[in-house]
Amino acid sequence: MKDKNLLPDNNTSSIEELTDQANQMIESLENEKDLNNSVETYQELLRLNNIIEKKFHKNFRSIGEETNKKIKEIIKKKWKPSLIGLQKTQTSF
Repeated sequence: MKDKNLLPDNNTSSIEELTDQANQMIESLENEKDLNNSVETYQELLRLNNIIEKKFHKNFRSIGEETNKKIKEIIKKKWKPSLIGLQKTQTSF
């Protein structure tokens, strides 16, 4: 199932909003007596689940990248004074 088959408003919704929407769909499916009426809702729920999963992975990747940037900045700040001191001692020999 492709993302382009989904409604455009899903792209701007947060994971929490999409999860709430999915929970409402699940509740609707659980209350449905005639399974023939629920096929379309179930397919929409599957597409929505796919969008939620992709947004989650995108957010997860973004958090990882930000964390790596911050770690590199901390390491750079921490080691920069040590390297300057090391260079001074090497040139004085």
